[in-house]
Parts: sequence; structure tokens; C-alpha cells
Amino acid sequence: MSLPIDRPQERALPTLTSCLLHALRERGATELFGIPGDFALPFFREVERCGLLPLITLSHEPGVGFAADGASRARGGLGVVAATYGAGAINLVNTVASAYAERVPLVVLSGAPAAHEARSGLLLHHQVKSLDSQWRLFEEVTCARARLDDPQTAPAEIARVLDAALQQSRPVYIEIPRDMPARPCASVPAPQAKTWDPDRAAACADELLARLRAAQDPMLVVCVEVRRFNLEAKVAELARRLALPVVTTFMGRGLLADSGAPLAGTYLGLAGDPELSARVENSDALLLLGAIVSDTNFAVSAQRIDFRHAIHAYDDAVHMGHAVYPDLPLAALVDALLARVPVQAQTPVAPPPAPPAYPSELPLDDGALQPRDIAAAINRLMRQHGPMPLACDVGDCLFTAMDVEPTGLIAPGYYATMGYGVPAGLGLQAATGQRPIILVGDGAFQMTGWELGNAHRYGLDPIVLVFNNASWEMLRTFMPEVKFNDLGQWDFAHMAAGMGGEGQVVHTRAELAAALAQAQATRGRFQLIDIRLAPGVLSPTLQRFVAAVKRLSMPSPSH
Repeated sequence: MSLPIDRPQERALPTLTSCLLHALRERGATELFGIPGDFALPFFREVERCGLLPLITLSHEPGVGFAADGASRARGGLGVVAATYGAGAINLVNTVASAYAERVPLVVLSGAPAAHEARSGLLLHHQVKSLDSQWRLFEEVTCARARLDDPQTAPAEIARVLDAALQQSRPVYIEIPRDMPARPCASVPAPQAKTWDPDRAAACADELLARLRAAQDPMLVVCVEVRRFNLEAKVAELARRLALPVVTTFMGRGLLADSGAPLAGTYLGLAGDPELSARVENSDALLLLGAIVSDTNFAVSAQRIDFRHAIHAYDDAVHMGHAVYPDLPLAALVDALLARVPVQAQTPVAPPPAPPAYPSELPLDDGALQPRDIAAAINRLMRQHGPMPLACDVGDCLFTAMDVEPTGLIAPGYYATMGYGVPAGLGLQAATGQRPIILVGDGAFQMTGWELGNAHRYGLDPIVLVFNNASWEMLRTFMPEVKFNDLGQWDFAHMAAGMGGEGQVVHTRAELAAALAQAQATRGRFQLIDIRLAPGVLSPTLQRFVAAVKRLSMPSPSH
């Protein structure tokens, strides 16, 4: 059997893979996370040969999916994940669903059978019901798809799909048959910016400003689209010019953290500050920019917000009462508003809310740790050494993050999938170079915490705080009588060395402060702090959230 020969004249031409990688890089991707498999091996070989984007491999498909998601959230632009057909890509469906729900432009690259294999008449390994089963699965969790089975049409297809990811800030799916990665291919067209009707933007901005001027207590609420479309600096400037107090949603926590905008805190309804919640719920001109109207953002309101009287800009439309301005991107609205508001700051219509008080006093004693102590310890560390971004899983670690002073934060606050924190933190550091603090519960760590074993290969050294209470504690709060939330006591700290890091067990406030100081001073290996919490111990924010959910979910008394 003769080996295939690379012909110099063919290798001089760009390949489909190199053209795809150039297009990804041009649209903001800085690395590719992936796990190879047989249908994707030719693609991975071409990625390595081209060297256009660093290839970061982890241990399991959910891990590389969350890492790519975290990279995109942290730096902007596309996140990219690659896997093999069937057993690999289908393992990514949950992470892609999370990215779709939370508006992350994640690009899924999947290997696939070659055309001659598809025509063989045999069932192919990794095949489910049909060869197109995977394609149909991803149709539900992506905004655009392409199969690159023709080098002539591939450049236009790549541009169409990648531009859709950026314009809609949602995941896309690209399937690459395994006989295609090294085929010669023309360059991919340059990115196409989204267009809009400037007259519609002008009319919308004029009506919006008139409503704000007529209001007694206008407020600005920001959420994820502000980050996804790289609008934080412009929105901060708009808030200053309008003299509006700025509130983030639960999902938007971390937005504008370094902008100098007049941040008044995070709206958490009954779970948050009562004065701030009342101001938001009673505002007569609530301007919501990029806000997902979800239960995690708005379901625990003391007084349900009447969105008919709010101004809501989201998903390329602006709603003001019964008026709707369609096909109007958030970026176009913000630019139109800035063009109409003078640079000098206006006088606030109403006094701004009192700034939130974040815990920072941490008695260095032998007191048993509470989640609020963890927030205080992080605040104390950042006041001494400067802000650090947070990558957070779901559960009480995310509610504890609400007590951390404003800093960058990535977390699946709406879709609320477990296992996000550790791989997303690795993606954050790989994409930005910033060392993160990762907050993760013991249940979520059992799912994806083992991805830390890959950190040393790529020079990643996050600080990982494990909320270890031997339980799925947030679930227990809703159903305390059951036993299935028990996890048993895992000794994560002593597992760290085997994964290339360092670990410490802490039980007290003094031990936590010392462990954090040592972790901050130690570079080159990940630092894991195994925080032992007593069963039933919750952050005040989670306690209020659970109480609010239970109260609001009770059936109304019959009449």
C-alpha cells in the first residue's frame, strides 16, 4: 500500500482549514479548544500544521465547550470548540444550549464522515438514527449551520455562519467531512457588519429620551448584550451623560466594573437590597439595555415589574409600551443616544441610591466559615492586590459572588448548568492572560473540576475556591427532607497535587485568609482551597432568594 504524497503545488495553496482559521482569527478568536477523534483527526492535523490558532485540548467535551464559552465571554469575539462526529459533538450539546440561552457566539467545529463513507450503505460508528441526526440536534441550539463539503462554496458558507454568530451573538455549527480539511480553498470574505435604518434609530432615540426627560425616577438596567456586543464603554459614557443610576441584572453582574459608571448595585428583587429593589420596581422609566427577561433576573420581584411601561432594548428590537422598533441593534440605539446627549453630565432627576456595602472585614480567628466570610476574604485580597476576574459555577458560590466588590464575572446565571466554573476559568485565563479566581461547589467540581489537570501544560494557574459541604446544598434548600442531595466528603485538596497543583483544606476564617494570601503569592501552579462548610450553611443572598421563590410559588388562597 502506497502512502499519500503531498504535492508541492497543492500545498502552496491555502487549505480549507487555514482559510477557516484565518476567518475565525479575523473575527476575534484567539485560540481553539478541542478534543480529537477519528472523524476529526485530519482537521486537527491541519490546525496543528497551520499554527494560526493555538490548540488547547482538555479531557472531556463539556470542558472544552465551557472553556470556549468562557474565553468568548471574557475577551469578546468568537469562542471556538472542535470535536469529532457523534460521540464527541453530541457531548457538547448542553454547553452549546447554555451559550444559546445566554447569547454567547460559540463556534462548534465537528468532524464528519466523508462523502464516500456516507454512501457505503453501512451504519457508521458514532451514528445515531441517521447520518444527519447530529445536524438536526444542533439546529435546535444554534442560529446558523453549514456543511463544508464543497471547496467552491465553503468560503461563502464560512463567512455566512461566522457573521451570523457575531451579529446575533449566538452559537453556530460547522460540519467538516474528514476528506475536506486539506483541500485547496479560496479566502473567506471579510466580516460583514450588521446594517440598520438610521432614520428608525433616530426616531427611537428621540422618543426614548423624551420618556426619560418626562420621568421622575428613571433608571438604567444593564445585562448581557452590553458585554456581548462590546458596548460597555459606550453604555458607561451614556449613563454618565444622562446622570442615570446604573443597576446590573443577576446575569449582568460584573458589567461596567472598571468603567467608572455610577453603579448602584445588582437588582435581585426580594433577595437583594430592599431600597434598590423598590427603586427599580417603581421606576417610571426603566431603561433595560440588553436584558434577558428571565426568571433568574426578574421572577423574585417584590412588585412584579410591568414591562409594558419599561423601555426594553433586546434582540435587535426596542419596545416602549405598545410601540416597537424592529430591526434595531443595541449598538445602533446606543450610538444614536450618544449623538443626541451632550457630553457634559446632566443633573440627576432623583438622588442616586446609596452605594452597596460589600463585606470586607474578616476576623482572623477560629470561627467556622460562612459563605459571606468567603466574599469578605476575596474583597480583602483584591483591596490589597488589585481586582481579579471571577469564573463562577451555579449554586451558593454564585450567590456569594453577589457580595464580592464589582469585578469581571462570568457565570451561567440564567441557563444555570453545573460544571461551568473550572473549565470556563481556564478559558478565561487562556484568552486574556488574567489570573482568575474560580468559585465552585463540590458537586460541580465532581463534574468538571478534573480539567485542572490540564492547567500546567498551558501555563494556567487559577485560584480555585471549592465550597465543600458534602452536598448539593442549593437543591437541599428546596427539599430538605430528602437524602439524595448527600455527596459524601471528598478531599479535593489532597487530590490537587496529583493534578499538578497545590491544595489546602481550611475550616476557619484565619485559615482562609492565610490560604488566600499564599495562593495569591504563588504562581505557576493552580491553587486549590478546599473550604469546609457545615451542612445547611448558606449565604444571606441565597437564603433570601430561596425564601422568595418559595413564597412566590405558593398557590394563591382559594376564594
